[in-house]
Amino acid sequence: MFHATRRVALALSVAALAVSAVQAQDKRVLKYNADYDPIPLAAMEALIADFEAANPDIDVQLNNFDHEGYKTAIRNFLSADPPDLANWYAGNRMAPFVKAGQFLDVTDVWDANGLNDSLASAAASMTIDGKKWGVPYTYYQWGIYYNKDAYKAAGVDLPPPEGVDWATFVANCEKFKAAGIDCLTTGTKALWPGAGIFDYMSLRTNGYEWHMDLTAGKVPWTDQKVKDVFSELAKIQPYVTANHAALDWQDAAALLVQGKAANYVMGNFAVGVFKEGGMTNDNLGFQPFPAITPGIPRAEDAPTDTIHIPSGAKNVEDAKKFLAYVASADAQTKLNAAIGQLPTNKNSTVPQDDPFLVAGFNMLSSAYALAQFFDRDAPAEMAKAGMEGIQEFLVKPENLDKILERLEKTRQKVYAE
Repeated sequence: MFHATRRVALALSVAALAVSAVQAQDKRVLKYNADYDPIPLAAMEALIADFEAANPDIDVQLNNFDHEGYKTAIRNFLSADPPDLANWYAGNRMAPFVKAGQFLDVTDVWDANGLNDSLASAAASMTIDGKKWGVPYTYYQWGIYYNKDAYKAAGVDLPPPEGVDWATFVANCEKFKAAGIDCLTTGTKALWPGAGIFDYMSLRTNGYEWHMDLTAGKVPWTDQKVKDVFSELAKIQPYVTANHAALDWQDAAALLVQGKAANYVMGNFAVGVFKEGGMTNDNLGFQPFPAITPGIPRAEDAPTDTIHIPSGAKNVEDAKKFLAYVASADAQTKLNAAIGQLPTNKNSTVPQDDPFLVAGFNMLSSAYALAQFFDRDAPAEMAKAGMEGIQEFLVKPENLDKILERLEKTRQKVYAE
């Protein structure tokens, strides 16, 4: 009897394995190539598990690369062995793959799922030639973080949540100077922090479309509108931390924490550093970068991570189903809560106990459009030259004409290739 029972159990087990194998074979496979760090990887794996639970006939196979390796790998696998889904970035960073015909037009996913409304602020950065080429699923804000104690020490009124206008910001700089406080700090030793300042000067002076044309190489660096951007930047150049070219961004963060500087143009990832230095929600504030030219719609710097369907994908319909799921409000709420960033879907929610996530979510959800940051929007060689030029101007503004002539030569070389 015992042996018979064991034989029956074994037979049932074999049968169950056989059924499981058949079910696995019956599942449609989505191959997904990505480049996640450990925390975002765990968050995406949880999202995939939810998707598979809702779609039991689909098996999502995630193939994860390291960031640097992925930059090379994507160029290879899009040509040789395209997956069904691939991570990348919005704006000019996706343009080469779109122009090469390697990303699929997914306008129908946007239209069928109401994404033109729910993802409105990210729509422009996902659009080329009037078509959508992927979906955004996370981003984070840039803006001005400020020390409330430094404002009080200089006798400057705290800015309202919507921020102050440019004339007020510049006038306040003189008050901070009189109090021995840097109006604006940055650390440009690694170049990119200065690019954040330039992006906002460009977006606020000439607007989103013009800025994107500049980073796409369509505008000469000797153009008068470029000079207009630097003319506005010159108004605050004397009030920037003097030795910024020798400082890393964390060094400048320390100046803000200590009250030696009042304002810092930076991304939201810096909040953790500010708080490690001893700041709290009581003395750390956030405001949008001021408007400069009246009537220009408000665009923001918000580096955006995206998912695309390669044009050689084998399972396009299920890939579109996955994109729609990732773009949904609930999925983005859950994913971004796990990674501490912002959902791109305006109908999502963010933790209400984090004033910086709340402010960033409201600001980005209502933005006209989103730039991706200078070193994402411009090709690598142009970005490096541009950021070197920005750094030099902030140290020696009298060199502007030479800087712009040099950048124009770089533009002609980079975009001719």
